[in-house]
Formats: sequence, structure tokens, C-alpha cells
Amino acid sequence: MNPAGVIGWLDKFDTNGDGAAGKSVELIRMLLEHSPAPFSRNQYTPGHITATACVLHPAKYAFLLIHHKRLGRWLMPGGHVETEDADVSATAAREAVEETSIILALEPPRLVSADVHAIPPKRDEPLHLHHDLTFAFRAATDVVVITEETEGVAWAMVEDFEKYQLATNLRRAIQRTF
Repeated sequence: MNPAGVIGWLDKFDTNGDGAAGKSVELIRMLLEHSPAPFSRNQYTPGHITATACVLHPAKYAFLLIHHKRLGRWLMPGGHVETEDADVSATAAREAVEETSIILALEPPRLVSADVHAIPPKRDEPLHLHHDLTFAFRAATDVVVITEETEGVAWAMVEDFEKYQLATNLRRAIQRTF
């Protein structure tokens, strides 16, 4: 994966005056420009790049959520960059498919959010930062599966933000997607 490719996504991203997204873009850019291994999941200081998929329902005004096993809460599908990923948007697409078996439509992805957030420690991993980029995709079908990576999968609507107790950064990404 090439840092310049991710910087290209950031250059095209319009924060629409969102100060938190603007600060995250700056932090992600600094990570890419100054870190020896920005895509390595084993780089904990200052963190590493991750990717999230905001998958839209093929026909309804809805988006896809997973119930994350380790964190015990509802999130959008996403995760760590792998060496076989062509670019960071491919990471988001791969994670969505792995976590839900969703079939994505053949439409170009859009960068809809940049967010740097903390991940709690576990076993041999200290607290660290995910420098996360969220990409919007359209599903080709509404069929999803609960995989071994999730405890639940759901199609949700904006009015369901409270029901699923979605964090502010997720709400902003979903609103930008629509």
C-alpha cells in the first residue's frame, strides 16, 4: 500500500467545515508522511491506518451495521489494512465482505469520513490510535450473514442512531454518506 495513494484520497476529501474531521485529516496526513509503517497493525505509536465501509442498502434509506465481538457495540464494518489490499478503499470493501458476506455494487467508493480514535488495550496490544478512513459503498443485495467476526448484522436507518447507540463520529460519517 502506498501512502501517496491515501494522501490522494485526503486531498479530494471535503470536510465541509467539520473541525473534528479536519483535525483527523491533519493527523492522518502526518502519520503517512512521517511514520515508517503507517499501515502496520503492530505500530502502536502513533497508531496505524484502518478503513471502514459505510454500506448503503440497495433500495432503502438504510446502512449496514455489525455488532463487534470484542468491543461489544454496533459499528460499521471495517478493520486493518492487509498487504494484498490494492488501496485503502479496497481494505474497507474487503472488511465489509468478510464481516457480513455482503455483495457490493460495482460503483466507485467515496471517502466520506476521516476520524482518529482510540482503541482500548487488549492482551498484548496497548491503547493505540486508529487513523480511520470511511468509504461509502452501495450494496448489490440486502442479504447479509452473521459471520464468525460479528455477533450481529443489521440494516439501520438514521432514526435508529439512539437504538444502536452509535458514536458521534459514526453518525457524522453516515450523514455525510446520505
